[in-house]
Amino acid sequence: MNMTTEQIQARAPVTILRLQGDLDGSNYRAVIDRARELYQAGARHLLVDLAGTPYMSSAGLVALHSIALLFRGSEAPDPEDGWRAIRAVGEAAESGRQEHVKLLNLQPKVVRVLDQTGLLPFFETHTDQDTAVASF
Repeated sequence: MNMTTEQIQARAPVTILRLQGDLDGSNYRAVIDRARELYQAGARHLLVDLAGTPYMSSAGLVALHSIALLFRGSEAPDPEDGWRAIRAVGEAAESGRQEHVKLLNLQPKVVRVLDQTGLLPFFETHTDQDTAVASF
């Protein structure tokens, strides 16, 4: 997994986290850690660009949910808690759409996973970076 970041100034500063590669059990913790670093450095609006992510496993769902919690100012469940972290993802849709984390350029398999788990409405999604950045 390759991760890059970019800062864009719009109405509010927006940080873009670009992921390249599958988001799965081999790297989801690194993605959570990178998002935590960005938040601790002052980022408050995050656009996750998944154009280069053709596949996402349940661990990827945990990563996206954890990132959303972090950017809401909450503590994410410990990934070591296994099923508890997965159940927390399932409860996420009940908390409403995320204001501080949005998704860009979802690949078809990623859309399918988010849709099948009920998490697609949890995130605002975009196909155009300028529109996504302006939405914050």
